[in-house]
Amino acid sequence: MLRMLFDDPPRKAEGKLHESMQLMKRFASMLHDSISKGKDSEQKLRKYEIWTLGLIVSLDELEQSQYAARKFANKVKSTSMESMSPDELLDYHRHVYFDKNAFIRLFALLDKLGTLMNEFLNLQTERIKVHFSYFTVLRGMRQRNLHPLLISRLDALKEQYKEPLGRLRKRRNTEIHYMNSEMQDDLQQSYLAYGEHHRLENLQERCDDLTQGMELIYDTLLLAFDHACKHMRKRI
Repeated sequence: MLRMLFDDPPRKAEGKLHESMQLMKRFASMLHDSISKGKDSEQKLRKYEIWTLGLIVSLDELEQSQYAARKFANKVKSTSMESMSPDELLDYHRHVYFDKNAFIRLFALLDKLGTLMNEFLNLQTERIKVHFSYFTVLRGMRQRNLHPLLISRLDALKEQYKEPLGRLRKRRNTEIHYMNSEMQDDLQQSYLAYGEHHRLENLQERCDDLTQGMELIYDTLLLAFDHACKHMRKRI
């Protein structure tokens, strides 16, 4: 959808994006088949189906935001906002919008996945913390040794992408709890050079963090839904 902003052709899902979406669709189809056969007396499977379809939409929206953030970043050549032309300044603000949209959506998607995993696998994370995140789900699984093969692989992924994920989380927390994340750099620089031009944050490094965040998302979804499909086959 957003590729039209750059006169690019519509996206053709390939690679891990395609694999992730196909696996989620397969799980949703398995749920739907069980529902059609009257195996959803407690109406839990229908909820899991809706949540899974929602995750597919969330992944689509996240990928589009990440794509647009990088495309607009590539249009910004100046090293400070003060030296930008009006058009370049617009492109910078568009980058900031989609970048922010992406890193917020990234953690939202993980938390939605955590909610689905918690209920479908009966992990009961709410006994540890009422309002929990995806990472709380992982911690609970690890502490109680639940689904050991899955948790070992998910933990390995979290460790592999620890640094970019940490930077993205810091920016997300700043945006939600304190101030606009892009203004944090302005605040830090103002302590050093009040009244002077502030050097622009490194947009390409931030885009690279998002790219690595997307790799985490794809691999996490592939692991989680492969496990869910195997778990579902045992129920059928």
